Amino acid sequence: MNYEVKDLGSFKLHMIKTDKFKTLAVKAVFRRPIVKNEITIRNVLSDLFMQSTKKYTTKRDLTIKAQDLYACEVSITNNRLGNYITTTFHLNCLNDKYTEAGNFNEAIRFLGEIIFNPDINDKKFNKEKIDIVKTNCRSTLNSIKEDSANYSLVRMFEEFDNEAACSYRLAGYLEDLDNINESNLYEYYESMLEHDLVDVFVLGDFNFDDITKVMRDVFKLRTFKKKRVPYILEEKNSNKLREFNEKIDNSQSKLSMACRVNGLSEYERNYVLTLYNVILGGGCDSKLFKEVREENSLCYTVYSVPNKLDNVLIIQAGIDKDNYEKTVKLIQKDMDDMCKGRFNDSDISIAREYYLTALEEVLESSDRIIDNYLMMELIGTDTVDKKREMIGKVTKDEIIKVAKKVKLDTVFLLEGVKDERD
Repeated sequence: MNYEVKDLGSFKLHMIKTDKFKTLAVKAVFRRPIVKNEITIRNVLSDLFMQSTKKYTTKRDLTIKAQDLYACEVSITNNRLGNYITTTFHLNCLNDKYTEAGNFNEAIRFLGEIIFNPDINDKKFNKEKIDIVKTNCRSTLNSIKEDSANYSLVRMFEEFDNEAACSYRLAGYLEDLDNINESNLYEYYESMLEHDLVDVFVLGDFNFDDITKVMRDVFKLRTFKKKRVPYILEEKNSNKLREFNEKIDNSQSKLSMACRVNGLSEYERNYVLTLYNVILGGGCDSKLFKEVREENSLCYTVYSVPNKLDNVLIIQAGIDKDNYEKTVKLIQKDMDDMCKGRFNDSDISIAREYYLTALEEVLESSDRIIDNYLMMELIGTDTVDKKREMIGKVTKDEIIKVAKKVKLDTVFLLEGVKDERD
């Protein structure tokens, strides 16, 4: 793969040239420091982009145009990366050699139409389309408890630190939804074009000069006054374990636990913590899976995952409420065992192979390749080749050292009170 970056003033263009795929992929990533009461309006705006544009006045028109471009795919997603919220416009289409000359350029212009020429009149979005999106958004917000695993995680983070970005509900808030109208949505859209940091990634088999020309022509951004904050959340300490409980009309209970992880070097954050997590709860060979699930039959599912930008390691399990105390105690024992070095070289080797396999899977997906380059741009992570090299250097002593920096802070039980016999 050949990688080239061009700073085009209002945005950076990242070009990743490879003939590995028959498709070409584009990701335009807009980002800004996250503000809690802006999450809902950003969600509404993102959904509205796919309802209509000035040129394609209905959702059906957008679908027909996508089909005309040899079934190209366009989608929009919102995510949080540490202290930032991101809105990513995705485009995937067949390379011109499998369609016709100019198809990719036309697909890029179609994406530009969606981003830069939405259905606006007199500085207002189309009210009818907004009402459709708000209805869908309201339905999503009202059904948040239906995904009990996710709801447990959301509530756990709210109790963990209700002022930190990790506690914000990415689905949004009903009280903010009620205040959105066609005028303030337009104002937010203008603000997004003017103040968001923007990176555009293109991956596939193409000519660098040709892509630069069409991107410069399509992405007419006027970005200025770029506000920057650190991506990684501020480290905080706590003195004691806190436990919370909420009842839900479900037969199964969901356990969510947050561990604070402070004082890591970049090497520890990116590599040592990764292997620590895999050994603790990152797969079917992990301590949590073997001891909590298989040997003691205390849960249906159990796993751990690090949120590296949040300085947090999460543990989740699906349990019977009667097994709550036993499960928490056994998880604490497994964490304590990690601190005492009660794992062997075989565990490290298995974890390292797990990581290396995941790296190989990155290279099989255009989406994941772009995401890897995105994280290199935003927080300075290493290339895939460098990651292979660095993961091989991690030692048992380094894992033990990191294990002692992982402190269980918050335990949240979403207690299922529904009798399975009902």
